[in-house]
Amino acid sequence: MHASTFSELSLIIALSAGIALVMRSIKQPLIIGHILTGVLVGPSALHLVQSAETIEVFSSIGIALLLFIIGLGLNPRVVKEVGKVSAITGVVQVAATAFFAWGGGIILGLTKTESVILGVALSFSSTIIILKLFSDKKEQSRLYGKIAIGLLLVQDVLATVALLFVTSNEGGFSGAQLARLAFNAGLIILPMFLISNYVLPRMQRTIASSQELLFLFSIGWGFGIAALFEVGGFSLEIGALLAGVALAPLPYTQEISARLRPLRDFFIVVFFISLGTRISFEHLGLLIPGIIISCVIVLIVKPLIILTIMGLMGYTKRTSFKTAVAMGQVSEFSLVLAILATKNGLVGEDVMGILTIVALITIAISSYLIIYSDKVFSVFEHALSMFERRKNHFETESRHHYELVLFGYQKGGHEFMKVFKGLKKKFVVIDYDPEIIDVLDHQELPYLYGDATDIELLEEAGLDKAKLVVSTISDHETNLFLVRLLEKINPRSVVIVHAENFSEAADLYESGASYVVMPHYIGSEKIGSFIKKSGLKKSEFKKYRERHLEYLQTHYDLAADL
Repeated sequence: MHASTFSELSLIIALSAGIALVMRSIKQPLIIGHILTGVLVGPSALHLVQSAETIEVFSSIGIALLLFIIGLGLNPRVVKEVGKVSAITGVVQVAATAFFAWGGGIILGLTKTESVILGVALSFSSTIIILKLFSDKKEQSRLYGKIAIGLLLVQDVLATVALLFVTSNEGGFSGAQLARLAFNAGLIILPMFLISNYVLPRMQRTIASSQELLFLFSIGWGFGIAALFEVGGFSLEIGALLAGVALAPLPYTQEISARLRPLRDFFIVVFFISLGTRISFEHLGLLIPGIIISCVIVLIVKPLIILTIMGLMGYTKRTSFKTAVAMGQVSEFSLVLAILATKNGLVGEDVMGILTIVALITIAISSYLIIYSDKVFSVFEHALSMFERRKNHFETESRHHYELVLFGYQKGGHEFMKVFKGLKKKFVVIDYDPEIIDVLDHQELPYLYGDATDIELLEEAGLDKAKLVVSTISDHETNLFLVRLLEKINPRSVVIVHAENFSEAADLYESGASYVVMPHYIGSEKIGSFIKKSGLKKSEFKKYRERHLEYLQTHYDLAADL
């Protein structure tokens, strides 16, 4: 990278950080700040972007990472759950939106071809905006989130066909082109899933034995599959998403996601800045009628179409509304489609101008609507009853709620497993050792692989709902982190942790631990028997706790510290 390119990118990122601080201080979405940074450094204002190709590469990396991480959280069974509604709603929504937008184009005096291109462009929603906001809200696994992601996947497939149409010299495409596209898809997808289902499970211990290797493998897999799809004539987004889906059943996906997120966050910021640089305000006054009609179609007509279809299919008004609201913006792919159509002489500069302004407006508005979707729903809830049938697909909470959580299996964990099974409550083991994960997998015990200090992993485990949390981990700082976190998010839970000496035990008790197991005082077997006898009531642990504190004070003179 040339020094000038480095300096340019550094200046842009520094400016983005400053604007982000302002947006955070006034409690506005950071995405809006990143796009405004792009507008500011782009040709419409300061014109700081000279190395456009470099920034495009960086933004593509951000897109690939975001879609790959989303795919890691989508187990293939999700396709069975929301495949039907996504396919039907996706196809009908694109067709209906394109039809209304085509009519709007004709009213505006555009040619038939320009009206078709405008209609198709307005029918697609932004994969990046939606998934980034879903990820921030931790709602990509909710029912409406999974349906929306399914809709985006359907749109990506249709967008690929639209791209073939626009890039064809004749303005159309042949059956041979579609057949070649299908052949390319099979050539990539079949080997990919064969490898992920039969080869990678045999190599998982080797891959996870080194965090550096796991990190490198995940990037190589995600980028490699995305590149193959792009070469095969598909979008980068489809390839990255399916690369993640292929790895979703493996036990180490949570750890892969955790390690890739910081990298994703940096590159995705560059993507939003890049998006902002495309916005142009030239001839704005002449484009206002087209901008107004297009915004109405994207922000009102498109969501109403989705609301109607999902309502007819029996989904609740809340699920339908949150899905519909999420789709109310113009896709970044729409801008690419318009750029190519302009180059090929299919549309004029006016259409490109309309789409760029509409993209900025709808992305900004939809960002607020997605973030505050529950509050917006409460305002319109009564009016939305017309979109709901009596027989509904009610949403079940997709995030796991385990009543019993065990951190660490190797040191006494098997004793707690006996207790957990006896209590007949839902439980999970969280461990960081690949060999232990293999043991748990072989014994068919529920587990999550990852670090006990990974906040997103703990959210996935539903730690805020757990009734009993046990840590056999010997690391004091990790146990202290868990105790303090649970005291904050779930003070009613019983928290049992391990300590190696009296000083560690004192720290843990002071931070809120229900009981601290010390090897020379009481072992896992005795505390396990106590749990069986007393159940999961925190009050029952007070006597045990006080007796242990008295023991510590007597033997180690800790009265002053406690």
